[in-house]
Amino acid sequence: MKILSLIFITIFISKGCDAEQQQDIESALIEYTATTRGFYQQIVVQNQQYTVTKDRNGNEKLDKKSISKAEWKKIVEAFQEVDLYELPKLKSPTEKRFYDGAAIANIKIVYKGKTYETNGFDHGNPPLEIEKLVNKITLLAIPE
Repeated sequence: MKILSLIFITIFISKGCDAEQQQDIESALIEYTATTRGFYQQIVVQNQQYTVTKDRNGNEKLDKKSISKAEWKKIVEAFQEVDLYELPKLKSPTEKRFYDGAAIANIKIVYKGKTYETNGFDHGNPPLEIEKLVNKITLLAIPE
């Protein structure tokens, strides 16, 4: 009986932690920016919604769009794989941005009151450690 109770409590506690972690992620703000002299794109994801702007001056009216539950689940899974403390240390796999071969991109995450940000990397070729998350976010900006 004690073993059965211990198993039940363990399962109950682990499910409670998952729900709490999911809720925390919904409060996170993820901002992806890619820029060159002639190109600008900013995608902001928060609480199962996103905005996309191509106006670097902030004059464009932003329309929040909803993210489907299935797509949000994929973003949450990708987010959970990211080590936030390692973001500033990530190295870009390519350097095309140094000679205008690619836009300079970076990702900034505000999570639990702290801001975590990468150094610049090539738009379209993020560091492997955040590739899944970046690809899910940039897909949101593609018109349907």
